[in-house]
Amino acid sequence: MLERISPENIKDRTLAELTALCDELRATICDTVGKCGGHLASNLGAVESTVALFYVFDFPKDKIVFDVGHQCYPYKLLSGRYSAFSTLRQRGGISGFPKRKESIYDCYDTGHAGTSVSAAIGLSKARDLAQEDYAVIAYIGDGSFNNGLVYEALNSLKIVRTNVLIVLNDNGMSISPTVGGMYDVLSEIRTNGKEENIRLLESFGLAYMGVKDGNNLQEMIEALGEAKTKLSTTSVLLHIETKKGKGYEFSEEHPTDTHGISPVGAPKQREYSQVLGEKLCEMAARDDQVVAVAAAMKEALGLSEFFETYPERALDVGICEENAAVLCASMAAGGLKPYYAVYSTFLQRSFDEVIHDVCGQDLPVTFCIDRAGISGADGETHQGVFDLSYLSLIPNLTIISPKDTDELKRALEFSLTYSHPLAIRYPRTGKVLFEKGDAPLRLGTWEYLHQSATKVTVLAVGERCLRTAMEILRELQTENLDFNVVNARFVKPLDTALLETLQGGHVVTLEDNVLSGGFGALVDQWVVQSQTLCSVKNFGYEDRFIPQGTVEELQSEFGLDKEKIKAHIRSVLS
Repeated sequence: MLERISPENIKDRTLAELTALCDELRATICDTVGKCGGHLASNLGAVESTVALFYVFDFPKDKIVFDVGHQCYPYKLLSGRYSAFSTLRQRGGISGFPKRKESIYDCYDTGHAGTSVSAAIGLSKARDLAQEDYAVIAYIGDGSFNNGLVYEALNSLKIVRTNVLIVLNDNGMSISPTVGGMYDVLSEIRTNGKEENIRLLESFGLAYMGVKDGNNLQEMIEALGEAKTKLSTTSVLLHIETKKGKGYEFSEEHPTDTHGISPVGAPKQREYSQVLGEKLCEMAARDDQVVAVAAAMKEALGLSEFFETYPERALDVGICEENAAVLCASMAAGGLKPYYAVYSTFLQRSFDEVIHDVCGQDLPVTFCIDRAGISGADGETHQGVFDLSYLSLIPNLTIISPKDTDELKRALEFSLTYSHPLAIRYPRTGKVLFEKGDAPLRLGTWEYLHQSATKVTVLAVGERCLRTAMEILRELQTENLDFNVVNARFVKPLDTALLETLQGGHVVTLEDNVLSGGFGALVDQWVVQSQTLCSVKNFGYEDRFIPQGTVEELQSEFGLDKEKIKAHIRSVLS
């Protein structure tokens, strides 16, 4: 039936046909995510509410903004993308998130939490000023509803004087189980209909409707029909309760493990996050000032054992990255040693707090930056290719990019006695690739992984770039060509003593980051200002947003092509 369903004919279907459609949507999502990877549990829980939205509203005339976008797969399948759904998250295929360039049914790009209410208010204000007539809907989960941006948006709702529908999908989960005071407010409404909590939500200028069964199709159709009628006079908050992973027993029982999954059969590799968690537990046993902080992602960041072993020294603040950074700063000011584990793409949200609260006060907070560099199939909003650029410009902040998981441990040991802000950035997966080093890291020092008499030196940042450099070295050595390879593990400060020894040579920089403002730019700047006589060629990513694809595809296509790097080095050596 799914291939024959369109937004135009879905309203003609009987309840029995729509129920069968829900089953087919779940089967298609499970099958496709099993092959392509993606967000499973959240999409399975959103099926009935999405079918009901299409039944009641008129897309794309009406507009919907999916917060984050983890629950947009049913919407994509019902809005003309069924035939392309098998390309989900593949290079050149459809995105795992809403994308305006992909379809007229996607009115606003999302990928980070908390933006949907602000976006919906803005879209509805544009509608009002254009004197047009359509509904605007924000579809947001309870995990995202903790984000501070939501309350900035709600605070402006009466000021903007427009009407929006907020569908609050309450499933008790973000990636990890939802935590925080607002979640308690919602829980009390669910369990006993607490009137004062409902009044709190209505004080923002919303007509509250709930709690409705979001997995009951008929109840959803009726509730959305009522909400649509109310929209003519007021903004509405429709509070629905759903089961994350609905219809797939394993996902229902393990919603955290099936939030985002890799394709079936994908090789399993040791993740840096696992090494982080193990090492932090070891350090916490030796130092009772060590605390760990996460923003709704403690499992994905390797911190489950730490939270279980040291619950008083573990804080999950929910999807509130800015708050996490300030908490770390203040705990450091109080004498603690905070470790804030966060994906590179989400640390961007704490940029102001990193500058003013942490680095401005020169406080010993360590940022453990996971998924740095190309992250792959999640696309533009999740590529961690900006952190070297936006962090390297901040005074007082030291940046380390370890060469492998063994050096991550040494970087964490370095952090324990380091009394200033520190960022340690690493990709998702890795292993001990190089000869194990036992010597403690010294501030601002690099190491040669291969040294010869040649005048060509490759300065590579992080495991991926070092692996590329060593592969090229082995290949060129078969042509009797040789060059130096340096593990530039400290991005800031640079190892200026080593750089000074490269006088008269040719330097190649490799980084898993955009070229603009990154490691190569720092080297270029130092060469110019120090008047060192050497030529420099930088390899990194182009000045553009990078779409979805495999890590290898995207590295090659957008600036870290091994063959181009090899050809450049060969041309200099020949």
